[in-house]
Amino acid sequence: MSPAIIHPTATVDPKASIGDNTRVWHWTQIREDVVIGSESIIGKGCYFDAGVKVGSRVKIQSNVSVFRGVTIEDGVFVGPHACFTNDKTPRAINPDGTLKGLEDWTVTPTLVRYGASIGANATIVCGITIGRFAMVAAGSVVTRSVPDYGLVMGNPARLVGYVCPCGGRLPGGPAQQPEARTCPVCGRVTVVGETVNE
Repeated sequence: MSPAIIHPTATVDPKASIGDNTRVWHWTQIREDVVIGSESIIGKGCYFDAGVKVGSRVKIQSNVSVFRGVTIEDGVFVGPHACFTNDKTPRAINPDGTLKGLEDWTVTPTLVRYGASIGANATIVCGITIGRFAMVAAGSVVTRSVPDYGLVMGNPARLVGYVCPCGGRLPGGPAQQPEARTCPVCGRVTVVGETVNE
């Protein structure tokens, strides 16, 4: 393994940890206590707020914002311009008109599970889990947790079906109970319809 490759224009706090063979490209900011695993690719112009956790073999495309309280597991794909929120009731000021500080609000965490994919321009509203190998369509606003292999789209995002770990769409719509479905692309059999494992 080789050390991480960090573009000279990127800003990485000395308290951040970047794994071997990870590449961080132009104009990205990585704040204190961020942990990014090995063999990941971080695109141009991304922002990682303090304490964010990112796994290994993750691909995060250009201009993604990942705010405090977000955990991204191994093998996740995040498309360009996606945004993760971390406050369910955001305000700039307190009721008395004073500017809010760190002590005036509570971070609401978000978890993106192994192998999930998030499309370009998606917004992930905090307090949810996106399941293993789930797929969020481009431009979606995700306000509820997504089950493993779930395919969601729209604003607000709705479960429309399931995808195989290879990315192929599985036949049928949302399942009322666990059932096995065969991928028409690779032939893999995947059990779908289980509840979100948060």
